[in-house]
Amino acid sequence: MPKREDIILVECPRDAIQGISRFIPTEKKVKYLNMLLQSELFDWLDCGSFVSPKAVPQLVDTEEVLEQLYPSNKTKLLAIVANEQGASRAVKSENLTYLGYPFSISEVFQQRNTNASIADSFERLKGIVEMAMSHQKEMVVYISMAFGNPFGDDWSNELVLDWMGKIAALGVVEFSFADTTSEASLSQITQLFEQAILQFPALNIGAHFHSPKWSSLEKINAAYLAGCRKFDGAILGFGGCPFAEDELVGNIPTEDLLGYFEGKYEDKILTLSSEFIKIIS
Repeated sequence: MPKREDIILVECPRDAIQGISRFIPTEKKVKYLNMLLQSELFDWLDCGSFVSPKAVPQLVDTEEVLEQLYPSNKTKLLAIVANEQGASRAVKSENLTYLGYPFSISEVFQQRNTNASIADSFERLKGIVEMAMSHQKEMVVYISMAFGNPFGDDWSNELVLDWMGKIAALGVVEFSFADTTSEASLSQITQLFEQAILQFPALNIGAHFHSPKWSSLEKINAAYLAGCRKFDGAILGFGGCPFAEDELVGNIPTEDLLGYFEGKYEDKILTLSSEFIKIIS
């Protein structure tokens, strides 16, 4: 049976709350994130983003939040950036280990998500990687729409792998395949992870699935059996990408991940779930 120590578990409160229109007070975010850190359930915490406040007003206070988080020896912090301006702010945070960049192989979604073409996004990424390296930060590149898209844009495993190769040549070793609109079938998950791990054995390739509850465990299982050892989730499966479709598809529930990997988590997850409901209510 899969073991918890086999994987990197990434909790994504940033993804969970970014689409909530009512602004959650900074002090509530700080309290919740510190509870997540103190729980020591997670290896990484995707805790905020340095993007336009017009695009994601919920996360306008990310810098202020980061300053009030208690460092954890167990859990490393990650924040999303979408351009050089955001990256220049993010690299100043001593608490951050990782900068995450959403790179879509769908032209429509790349425009929606970062207001740039795929070609322009790659040029942006070059500058962001250089900036991150010069400040001793690590990059994580999310390959958005990695399993297809609802827009009719070109997609194939070969296209995903081609862009991975170009991005890896910049010095990036941390990747995550994002099933942004829950397009992935189990066979697609198996094939893409197996091909990517075979072609790029030196890279760390994770799974960031958006999925309805009924298919989450099947997707976790398919990715794990294909060699994936890094998984993103969100408590109660909340969230989704507000730039993808009108109807958000939630994240993989953290409870399902911990259950699959035999985590002893029940009391901690109940406490964290209750606190999460409080901050979004």
